[in-house]
Amino acid sequence: MAPKQPSGWQKRQKRKRQDELVKSQKGAMQKFLTPIPPIVDVEKPQEHVEVEREHDEVEQEQDRVEVEDEEHVEKQQEQEHVEEQQQEEHVDYIFDPRRWEGLNADEIKLLVAKGPKRDTSIEFGPYDKFNRRFSSTIYTRTLSNLEKLGGVGFDDWHHATGRVREHEVSLDHLINMKKWFDLRKRLKSDNTIDKFQYEQFKKEADYWKQVLFRIIALIKFLAKHNLAFRGNKEKLYEKGNGNFLGLVEMLEEFDPVIKEHVRRITSDDIHVHYLGHKIQNEIILMLADEIKKELIKNIKEAKYYSIILDCTPDSSHKEQMTIIVRYVKFSSNSVIVEESFLGFLNANDTTGKGLFDVTYAELQNLGLEIDDMRGQGYDNGANMKGSHQGVQTRFLKENPRAFYTPCGSHSLNLTLCDMAYSCVKGKSFFGHIQRIYTIFANSINRWQILKDNVKNWSLKSLSQTRWESRFESVKAIKLQLDDVREALLEVGETDSDAAIAEEALALAENQLSGFDFLVSIVIWYEVLNRVNIVSKKLQDYRETGFLKAIEEATEIASDMEIDPIFKEKRKIKRKKRKDETSSSEEVAFTVEENFRVNFFLYIVDQAIASLEKRFEQFKWYEGLFGFLFPRTLRIIKDEDLKSSCHRLENALRFKEKSDIDGEALYTELNLFRDSLTNKFSSPVDVLEYMKEDGYSPEACIAYRILLTIPVTVASAERSFSKLKLLKSYLRSSMSQERLSGLAMIAIENEVLDDINCEELIHQFAIKNARGLHESLVSY
Repeated sequence: MAPKQPSGWQKRQKRKRQDELVKSQKGAMQKFLTPIPPIVDVEKPQEHVEVEREHDEVEQEQDRVEVEDEEHVEKQQEQEHVEEQQQEEHVDYIFDPRRWEGLNADEIKLLVAKGPKRDTSIEFGPYDKFNRRFSSTIYTRTLSNLEKLGGVGFDDWHHATGRVREHEVSLDHLINMKKWFDLRKRLKSDNTIDKFQYEQFKKEADYWKQVLFRIIALIKFLAKHNLAFRGNKEKLYEKGNGNFLGLVEMLEEFDPVIKEHVRRITSDDIHVHYLGHKIQNEIILMLADEIKKELIKNIKEAKYYSIILDCTPDSSHKEQMTIIVRYVKFSSNSVIVEESFLGFLNANDTTGKGLFDVTYAELQNLGLEIDDMRGQGYDNGANMKGSHQGVQTRFLKENPRAFYTPCGSHSLNLTLCDMAYSCVKGKSFFGHIQRIYTIFANSINRWQILKDNVKNWSLKSLSQTRWESRFESVKAIKLQLDDVREALLEVGETDSDAAIAEEALALAENQLSGFDFLVSIVIWYEVLNRVNIVSKKLQDYRETGFLKAIEEATEIASDMEIDPIFKEKRKIKRKKRKDETSSSEEVAFTVEENFRVNFFLYIVDQAIASLEKRFEQFKWYEGLFGFLFPRTLRIIKDEDLKSSCHRLENALRFKEKSDIDGEALYTELNLFRDSLTNKFSSPVDVLEYMKEDGYSPEACIAYRILLTIPVTVASAERSFSKLKLLKSYLRSSMSQERLSGLAMIAIENEVLDDINCEELIHQFAIKNARGLHESLVSY
């Protein structure tokens, strides 16, 4: 809204332009006159000349100082102009009737003092659904004598002309106008009737601001460290009142603000102290919302994102689904692949459709576009990865560019499960490993015997879900076989429990003293050690590994004084049927060959087949994105590079629109290959280099999408660790909002540290102080 009178800065600028015009016209008439040469007084003394020279130098110095003062004044005037513009913008914000409900006390007084203003630039407004519109003629009132009178504004445009006329002559309007002008006069003279109350109100607001600052600090501390807030009681200085009130009691000894607050509470000066669980929940949600806003802002700046989902039951037997978003974040010149936690969702329906509906609704609530999703990462559950009704299939129907990736860690664990359960000997082997651990772990005395005999690696229990950890269990026994056997023999001789003693002796004399067990543990040690290296290494081990295992087991048997031979067990003959002939006889193997065929080759072949099956999706990704990796980009041929770029363009196409231009991507990568050195070891290094140079936009998009696609769901598993700490057995009644808020603060605490809570505290304090002020007035 343009001001009626020019501001001070505008007046000064106008005066400055006038002075410059006068200076530029100075001496303009001299060109029409003949100059008279100056008369030089040759007899003038030398000292007079020096005095004049000094006088001229002083005048020049004064002129220089005046110029500097003028420059300083101009800078100050510019600063004042900026401040005036900001103040005018703030004033315009106050004068908008749509925002009057949210004004605080200071802004209300400013509105009263300045008066309402109207936008005179609008002659006719747009038509509404009733085909009515605003007219600037409503701004003025026509009196009976046809004089024009400016009104103070009205906002009901239904039958606007007549209604405004009725309103302006109504008693309510005249009474309120009188109140308005009276209040304006009192404000000008600083003599309002509520001056004292207003000062008390401001003082109370500052007090609550300081209190809330400390309360928020306590909540942040407890939430970051996953500590419980409440105890069995919610009163100060009572036993069992919990960590939150305990910290308040501790701060009361040192902090004057908390000391005053506690004094008010204990002396019943206030009844609303904001130390209860409801205010805790409100502040927790407030902080969590601020964190979530910052994360959503970063995700939208990155544009492309992937989702990672996983489910687990909590202590109250509710299915909790965690949602993680993976995206690429640019920080100055560095590239960071972020996986941000966005909360726990209560999944009552664990079918593919139920989980999809919950996730889809949450993404819409967060304001994330489904079209920008470029990846999905789940475990190998049928409701997640199902090709017909799974979550990944339903998202692919919405956006075919949201590529699904099964969790690599889960796939590897399932591969090891397939190996272990592929034959009877594999099952019995791990059964013996677990029995050895159980014998020692179930008794303090037996564990001490183990520690006295085994000095290097402690025995580990077998994990039912993390099969990769079984390598540690096998390693501890394989590298200390003789010591473990001695510990078992000692338990068998000294333990008072006859069943345990018999089992320990059986394990020491039969299993650990058997050559087939020694060969088995060598084979499993090598297989588990190499399973992280791809199936190509396992294929080599299949050809030569058995003979190496026999040699190593023979050396161990020699040290343990065990005969390096396979014991032949009695063969149980099966009764022949009448229609069986001699050709139906089973192939006869030697004991060693039988062990190689029915145990060694069985588990290795199962490992190779399982790896190829469960990591088939990663091979597809390698064919699509593999050329972007530096090691491949160095050696790929030009025609293969071009075809790969166009293949990626087609894969990223949806609704006749693709994320990249294949031809431009080929040109940029071909140019980049000239500067590709050994310092580029990963796609992150390449993206950092390209982002810094800024001349490869298509390649940057391709690398951002590549880095956005998830590989594992480890971040989701880590969030479940927080879930178990937050919602324990003693805190099982926690609400879903409080759980998700605490988890957000605990997991994304680095984002919380960067959030400025001053404005939040200010608004909260104003709201609280205003409520207290109104209660005092009513009392």
